Amino acid sequence: MSFYTSLNGLKNAQTELSVISNNLANAESTGFKKSRVNFADIVSGTASTNPRMTKGIGSTVQSIDQDFALGPIQQTGSALDLAINGEGFFAKVSPVSGKTFYTRNGNFSMEGAGYIADSTGNRLQVLPVNAAGAVIPNAPPVDAQVPLTNAAGSEFLNATIQPDGSLYAAYADGSTQVVGKVALASFVAPGGLLQVGAQNWQATGISGAATYGEPGASRFGTLLSGNLEQSNVDIAEEMVGLITAQRYFQANAKAIDTATQLSQTIINLRS
Repeated sequence: MSFYTSLNGLKNAQTELSVISNNLANAESTGFKKSRVNFADIVSGTASTNPRMTKGIGSTVQSIDQDFALGPIQQTGSALDLAINGEGFFAKVSPVSGKTFYTRNGNFSMEGAGYIADSTGNRLQVLPVNAAGAVIPNAPPVDAQVPLTNAAGSEFLNATIQPDGSLYAAYADGSTQVVGKVALASFVAPGGLLQVGAQNWQATGISGAATYGEPGASRFGTLLSGNLEQSNVDIAEEMVGLITAQRYFQANAKAIDTATQLSQTIINLRS
């Protein structure tokens, strides 16, 4: 039994090492959120087992949780680089698959057709606004697209985004117009979001459906234009965890070695 108990320990240590390695590998990934491993003990017994005689038979990985704590903010100077100062996720839609992704990575730029998108072409979602710049109630988010000419025929010059999420387009005749307000998404259980890579997540039955709102409203944070949120990985903390996981692995390997020696001694006694 001791062999399998220690074998479970080795597997758990390997899982923890993999999670820590992934955290360290993404210490410089914009908008990355670190993960941590939670373990649970395993016991062998029945309702009639004497509680004073119950023994453990090892441990198992209970869950790998995501930590959505805010990461440090770095200034970039680019008007379309966005960081959320508070809670919420940017929403993006793939023009190819139609899938919606959620992210804390606000590294956006403008495409030739005027769409605000990430490096892979997923389009930032904004809430539609009326002529006064107010969000239209109950309107679903749409692709952020800046008109390349205004009603007077003047050419587009640049786009800026305000802390309240208002996306402004400026034109050669000196006029500006509000294209929409950046849509932020929140979830009842963000820990249930599915990681799909490139600092993107998708909603699941565990996370619940996304609730959209404008920056600064309710529980949503404001936007910082010209900034990006960096990874929330603490390298010093991860290195300490790495050493602990290594010792954990070595201890279980030593327990297997000791059990092997005991078994060999018993066999030699019988022979």
